[in-house]
Amino acid sequence: MLRITPAISIDEKEIKESFVRASGPGGQNVNKVSTAVQLRFDVLRSPSLPEDARQRLIRIGGKRVTDDGVLVIDARRFRTQDRNRQDARDRLVEIVRKAARKPKPRKATRPTAASRQRRIEEKKQRGKVKRMRRMTEE
Repeated sequence: MLRITPAISIDEKEIKESFVRASGPGGQNVNKVSTAVQLRFDVLRSPSLPEDARQRLIRIGGKRVTDDGVLVIDARRFRTQDRNRQDARDRLVEIVRKAARKPKPRKATRPTAASRQRRIEEKKQRGKVKRMRRMTEE
């Protein structure tokens, strides 16, 4: 079980990992060993996620979520398979944790009297500058 929050845990069976050859530095090692990890987590069909967190995860995932609702995380930062695997899992935990937090509702506010006054003064100043330019061109 992958612990996300006290309320949310993801079963290891829900996570699919495949190993591919990484690009970038690593010399001959990079051509021979499949160290990059491609982690897949089916967001839409996961019984571990509450519905509101599922919707936020799809929105937060952006391009990393396929049309089928599968979150794909590529980890190829490190030279070893183990470290890339751990990196992918850490990133999964981080993104699910972020989706599990409910956003604070925005409170509608009005501009203060002082900020309205400043805005009007700035507009007057800008208008004065433009008027001065007009007078010199004639």
